[in-house]
Amino acid sequence: MAATSTNIAVFIDLENVAIGVREAKLETFKMDLVMARLLDKGNVIVRKAYADWGRFAEYKRPLHDSGVELTDMPSSTSRGKNSADIKMVVDALELSFTKPHIDTFALISGDSDFSPLVAKLRENNRYTIGVGVKASTSRILINACDEFIIYDDLARGRKKRSRGLSRLPEESREAFELLLESVAALQREGRNMHSSLVKETMKRKQPQFSEEFHGYSSFNKLLEEARKRGLIELAKDPKSGTWVVTEVSEATEATEPTEPTESTEEAAAPKPKRSTRKRTRKKAAK
Repeated sequence: MAATSTNIAVFIDLENVAIGVREAKLETFKMDLVMARLLDKGNVIVRKAYADWGRFAEYKRPLHDSGVELTDMPSSTSRGKNSADIKMVVDALELSFTKPHIDTFALISGDSDFSPLVAKLRENNRYTIGVGVKASTSRILINACDEFIIYDDLARGRKKRSRGLSRLPEESREAFELLLESVAALQREGRNMHSSLVKETMKRKQPQFSEEFHGYSSFNKLLEEARKRGLIELAKDPKSGTWVVTEVSEATEATEPTEPTESTEEAAAPKPKRSTRKRTRKKAAK
């Protein structure tokens, strides 16, 4: 991983997001959806969730399996929620003061009470990402963050990808889903899609990923199979001779393998390198 990689700390207001998901009639809050999007952006090195776990016991195992540290704030009175919020604010501020290598803070909540925390983090030159359910997220919090991700979009995106890959062989479906997620991430971040960076992104999202496990002798073979099935378009970098992903198919269903046309062999001029300076402020992101 490059030395300039983003380091992210994640703080989860579990009660807010769990209730928001339930009221929006979405499936149970899935931390892996959020983690997949955050891992598009860098290394997630701190993961903390706050709740009265006696009330939200069904989330303990999934969060624990995602490597999240659970902080229990029993709510014997109506002040219990406030206690969890205060603890989350204190921990986030402490981390911003004591861990300068953490440059990005992701707050999983739609509660406007966290707007002052976001303002203080930005004052301390930290990039802030919010994640919340659309119907239960305060516009104040959205405007306060550098970037805001709507959880509903993450849930819908996974369903769409699953339908689109349903015709693929089961043994390779997971690899192609990870490939498309990673390419989409690089597109969102405005990054070049050279094969080496695509694979790096895939391994950041799933450290155990190996193309050999899915039956491909090299990563290039995996990319070429994805092209044959109409999932992506490829071109050769004129300098390095390596594959560059130039386009992701808009088709909703993968097709049977087809031979590439000559146009896909044309050289792709490399795009300018992405600046390593602090990311600029963005508004709500899908």
